[in-house]
Amino acid sequence: MPKQTILAIEDDEDILELIRYNLLKEGFDFTGAISGEDGLRRAKANPPDLIILDLMLPGIDGFEVCRQLRGDSKTAHVPLIMLTARGEEADIVAGLELGADDYITKPFSPRILIARVRAILRRKAKTNFDPDTPIKIDDLIIHPGRHEVSIKGKRLELTLSEFRLLHFLAGRPGWVFTRYQIVNAIKGEDYPVTDRSIDVQVVGLRKKLGSYAKYIETVRGVGYRFKEL
Repeated sequence: MPKQTILAIEDDEDILELIRYNLLKEGFDFTGAISGEDGLRRAKANPPDLIILDLMLPGIDGFEVCRQLRGDSKTAHVPLIMLTARGEEADIVAGLELGADDYITKPFSPRILIARVRAILRRKAKTNFDPDTPIKIDDLIIHPGRHEVSIKGKRLELTLSEFRLLHFLAGRPGWVFTRYQIVNAIKGEDYPVTDRSIDVQVVGLRKKLGSYAKYIETVRGVGYRFKEL
């Protein structure tokens, strides 16, 4: 199997070297950039398997880099970890809403960074699924083609919004999504326009799922995820 390539965009050369050393030691290929402009150029010329992105960069900052990466079809689906000294909740939520897959604050443990990289790459492999293929978790079956959900053969009466919410989360187990991201992904004709209404939808969905409600996990201060199997 070819090695997976990680692109790190970091203006502190000591930190960049620390990241490079640990990734190479773990068997990854590595490429680095010390500015947002250079990072964008490298990512678009040869999309990596994952990007590690600092926020406080000279010139184009990390938020704008993330926005441009997510807006380009070549890089829109490349997993991205924000690695930054900015650890306020507002910064974390902003980063996740722009499309970051994870957010690690400095100072950081290289071992934790590697573990997060591996976890995201595993999730990426799992989520390369056909959106029309039914999802089965024990006796719970989510059938996108029919817009049906059943438990032990008994069909659940879900609204369009509840179905889309469940299918969206269950198709990406382990991934954390903000309320804003969920609204954008599943908004339907009967869906309320405020992101906080997601909480109401989740409460209703959990009641209908019964014992399977445990699979929809609340991530405090961020949003929701479907429990990784």
